[in-house]
Amino acid sequence: MSEPRNAYDWFARSADACGDGCHALEVAGERLTYAELRGLAERLAARLIAVNGGSAPRRVGLLAGRSVVAYAGYLAVLRAGAAVVPLNPEHPASRIRSIVDAAGIDLVLADTAGAGAGLGVPELVADAYQAGGGSVASPRFRDADPDDIAYIIFTSGSTGVPKGVPITHGNLGAYLGQLASRYEIGPGSRVSGNFDLTFDGSVHDLFVTWAGGGTLVVPQRAQLLSPVQAVNTLRLSHWFSVPSLISFAARLGTLGPGSMPTLKWSLFGGEAVTLEAARQWHNAAPGSRLEVLYGPTELTIACAAYRLAADPADWPHTPNGTVPIGTCLPALEFVLLDEDGTEADRGELCVRGPQRFGGYLDPANDPGHFRPADGTADHWYRTGDRVAWHDGVLVHLGRTDHQVKVRGHRIELGEVEAALRRLPGVRDAIVLAVPAAGGELELAAAVTGRECLPERLYAALGDDLPSYLLPRRITVLDQLPLNANGKIDRSSLRVELARSR
Repeated sequence: MSEPRNAYDWFARSADACGDGCHALEVAGERLTYAELRGLAERLAARLIAVNGGSAPRRVGLLAGRSVVAYAGYLAVLRAGAAVVPLNPEHPASRIRSIVDAAGIDLVLADTAGAGAGLGVPELVADAYQAGGGSVASPRFRDADPDDIAYIIFTSGSTGVPKGVPITHGNLGAYLGQLASRYEIGPGSRVSGNFDLTFDGSVHDLFVTWAGGGTLVVPQRAQLLSPVQAVNTLRLSHWFSVPSLISFAARLGTLGPGSMPTLKWSLFGGEAVTLEAARQWHNAAPGSRLEVLYGPTELTIACAAYRLAADPADWPHTPNGTVPIGTCLPALEFVLLDEDGTEADRGELCVRGPQRFGGYLDPANDPGHFRPADGTADHWYRTGDRVAWHDGVLVHLGRTDHQVKVRGHRIELGEVEAALRRLPGVRDAIVLAVPAAGGELELAAAVTGRECLPERLYAALGDDLPSYLLPRRITVLDQLPLNANGKIDRSSLRVELARSR
């Protein structure tokens, strides 16, 4: 096959090579070879076109959990020439309806009867086709072009209304062209499918795996609460998750030396990874290469990467105790801009290049996200992340909105968090600026870890930080609250800390 023009081509190339010779998918107790998954995807694609009156739909909502239909359906939508709009069955019905309306979805592909009821668009329930039944005449499928939208991910908007991020086949192709061969995935590789489809880490899971001819192995949600057990039960060779799952494993006491012998590669992304968490994981999987991926959805999954040395003695020391995000991928240009818009060694990371999306689904969301002003090809996307050069690589300092001013002092919340994490017994820490009784802002911290006593932490923190950087309150929690994607839910935590003052 020639160079892939669209996302489906990346899968089809491996399906041509592998056929029934290796498995493409394992989920919910079912295993499909590349030939079986391709056949199912094409039958579902034909059904989508039939339900849409014989023509290819423009955008299809994929309302499915961790099932064969979810992954075959993703391919089916692409094969039909449509854009995938992932919908999470566990989300509130009101949020699903708002996404259906905002995305202009033509129909919904679901794995459960009635799941799409009340959404106002036709629904195709695909569970009857899992075993290969329900064949229909195959239409002439439309091959998507690089400029066509491959998928639309909805992220949380500052106004409370989800923002649609359309990613084209060209954007995704630029990403896969740089990372598809990076992790030595081939027939026999068993790659985790940890992310829900509504999180763009799942796109990496699907297409990096399938581009190499590996097997996508999807844990059920309950299995993710015991990461080490999941790795060993599923015999995984490759792992990719948010770093909070390291905390889960640490709380269970399962990160013993060499406890994950099958792992060859371990990737983490979605949030900053502390060096201590990385050490804990490396101790449990010493034969695994460990890499951190960084990037907002708008830059197609990840725009930067940093690979830790095989020997922890060679790992870097960073000012805030987090693993560097490295440097941007070769196909991208980037610059750090200070508050005046001047290039600097510390500032907001701005990126452009073939992975950069062209603008939000609703253009009203574009202002403030591009520099100079709009999303034309040569303009920078403003990530909203503060980074700094440190020993030749970039270190993530936090969000631009995590730099606050309290009683006249400009404060980097990440600096206080790093100081808390250095204290004995602290597993993780988050610091927020919350309203005090008089309306002014004050710092409040939440920490996790065994035998953490706020009084002792506060006293120890005073040995490292000036008084204006000390949180007024330190709250000890069993676990930091997480959102549906496994990231720390700062909004929920802010409400909890404000309520406890």
